[in-house]
Amino acid sequence: AVRSAVEGKTGFMVGFETTRNPYSSKTILIPLEKVANAEKKFPLEWIGEDGASIKPAFKAYCEPLLGAYDSRFISLPVATISFLSGCTVLAMTITSMLCSIGGEGKVEPRRGTLLAIGAAVGGIVGKQLFDIVKDAGGSAVSVAQQVLMIILTLGVLVYTMNRPRIRTLDVKNGAACVIIGLALGVLSSFLGIGGGPINLAVLYYFFSMDSKTAALNSLYVILFSQGASFLNTVIGQNVPVFEWPVLIAMVVGGVVGGTMCRSFSRRMDNKAVDKL
Repeated sequence: AVRSAVEGKTGFMVGFETTRNPYSSKTILIPLEKVANAEKKFPLEWIGEDGASIKPAFKAYCEPLLGAYDSRFISLPVATISFLSGCTVLAMTITSMLCSIGGEGKVEPRRGTLLAIGAAVGGIVGKQLFDIVKDAGGSAVSVAQQVLMIILTLGVLVYTMNRPRIRTLDVKNGAACVIIGLALGVLSSFLGIGGGPINLAVLYYFFSMDSKTAALNSLYVILFSQGASFLNTVIGQNVPVFEWPVLIAMVVGGVVGGTMCRSFSRRMDNKAVDKL
């Protein structure tokens, strides 16, 4: 641009003319009237199905200009994030349940199983809800997840701070247990998380469980909800594109974390668990 100005050329803008395979580029002068007050919009075919991510075609377009990119800083589609998170939670839950065999806490046979049945159905419903919101609004599903998480987290915080002053229930009705499990399953699957703190608050309030019993029953509920969601995704052939090293690393982390936490839990009483 400076060289052209020194040479007395005016009324132009500098552009790049490129060729690919192999890549090369050179600068050219473009008449101002061809580019002034014009815009080149981002091609829709480069935008991911979730409306918030970019496709490999855009990365290929930019790489010659920017150099090799670090894949750690490329955002993943929300469907991939949800799938990876769900697999990690499922691995953690299975590990924790196996480590709990013979421990102090016990899953309540009747109520725990009814909750788990409801959670299994909720896991499928939550996954379907996730797909509906994703298909309808693209990035809206990410916003919905974040807003819902904020509301639930604040609710759990308020309940936990006031728990000693709140009178709990002792629900025994089978239908009510299934409905509560269904709600927990939907939340767990839709948010792509285990939902442990949310589950604990619900189990404290509706079933008057102590901390360790609530924690184990919460794992039982998560196992069924995430398991059902995972099977629904696989059977329905809706598994998103992901990188195996990332999945393996996350699952291994979930297994190690589940093992460590169950080991810590055995050394803690209910009061210590409450503080944690």
